[in-house]
Amino acid sequence: MSTIALDQSTPPVTEDLAAIVADLKFAEIDADSLAVAKQCLIDWFAVTLAGAQEPLTGMLAAEAIEEGGSPRATLIGSAVKGTLAQACLVNGSGSHALDYDDVNLNMGGHPTAQVAAAVLAVAEDLGASGRDLLAAFVAGYEAEGRIGTLVAPSHYGNGFHVTATVGSFGAAAGVGHLLGLDGAAMASAFGIAGTQAAGLKAQFGTMCKPLHAGKAAVNGLLAARLARRGFTSRADILEAPQGFADTQSDDFRVERAMRTPRQGFHVRENLFKYHAACYLTHSTIEILSDLRSEAGLTPDQIDTVELSVDPGHLKVCNIPEPDTGLEVKFSLRHTAAFALAGQDTAGIDSYSDVNARAPELVALRRKVTVTDDGGPSTLAMARISLHDGQTLERSFDVGIPATDVAAQGLKIDAKFRALAVPLLGKAAAEALLADLHNLENLDNAGQLMTHLAAWRAGE
Repeated sequence: MSTIALDQSTPPVTEDLAAIVADLKFAEIDADSLAVAKQCLIDWFAVTLAGAQEPLTGMLAAEAIEEGGSPRATLIGSAVKGTLAQACLVNGSGSHALDYDDVNLNMGGHPTAQVAAAVLAVAEDLGASGRDLLAAFVAGYEAEGRIGTLVAPSHYGNGFHVTATVGSFGAAAGVGHLLGLDGAAMASAFGIAGTQAAGLKAQFGTMCKPLHAGKAAVNGLLAARLARRGFTSRADILEAPQGFADTQSDDFRVERAMRTPRQGFHVRENLFKYHAACYLTHSTIEILSDLRSEAGLTPDQIDTVELSVDPGHLKVCNIPEPDTGLEVKFSLRHTAAFALAGQDTAGIDSYSDVNARAPELVALRRKVTVTDDGGPSTLAMARISLHDGQTLERSFDVGIPATDVAAQGLKIDAKFRALAVPLLGKAAAEALLADLHNLENLDNAGQLMTHLAAWRAGE
């Protein structure tokens, strides 16, 4: 597939990146990046609790419980502990089950799901401190941002789900950091992760998409633990002929991958979801929701709706006639209909099979056309033509990281409460949130799981 020219002059990218994440210290993390890292974990717990209610998570938990094994880490929503790998699989998949978890455009995928699942399981097992957990999480996230940049954009464009592939390296970096791997061992962990990294975009809209996040967490866990034991691997898996970049991408952007991110760490550029659908639908949702509210529109006033988006959107979230709630999450047309009808796009229950087939929403989505002549990446444009001849137009881009980290934190806290309180109850939810805000001062990060250890999904 690749046309990348790799030879003896190729920089030792794998070893250099391994050294960066292995050597990362908590004290080096600036205040804004630390705040965003904690927001990522708050958001992760929120969406994982909600995702534990999903059938796919229940199936994975049932499989783990039936399999049995040494109980070492909490399976969220099952009120039991499982093996480390089982916790990674169940919690990693559950956190991505609703497609409500965060994204990073440098990585090109969902950064937190698999890294958090892996480092939280290992931290709970080891009794690691909150500081150690946060440093490991930032290290894992940094690996994802840099490796995602290395192989973008063709890796994703060729059909690989970055959350699964690059996410395996991120989980390996996070767990490896907790285990104290040095640069050489971390490079081996990257090699072991790279040979496992897999996940296809053809599975979007099925249970396999969230499974990718769980598998990435498992891959990273195994990679780091085996590397600690001295398991052998190439130390140049990213740049090697027939290695990760050579086989899975037409791009090899070493200079960009090695460059320090503009704001210090890749985690600082995290983007959070406030609509429970594919992130590439969010710009159009924002536009249409605002226009509907400002103009007081009703569906019967609307003649046509034209959406202009980046061509890449058409391969990801352009299911024209979704028949299930899961497919709605990947339909620009149907999420546009939600926005125009005033449907709660943040509400998990909105993405139901009933709403996918609701006649009034189907009629509205059929007024929507999607073209690929819009702006770059997450920028979208929309034009609404009304029966009375009026035309409303606007553009918006949800791909710009927040400048006000504190204000963003308030929104994440609100999202957490909206998802966690109905499941855990107010007291337990607030106790968990308080510990997450105070995470760097916790002697044992496993304390986080005590707030939900007895909770069973569906009860």
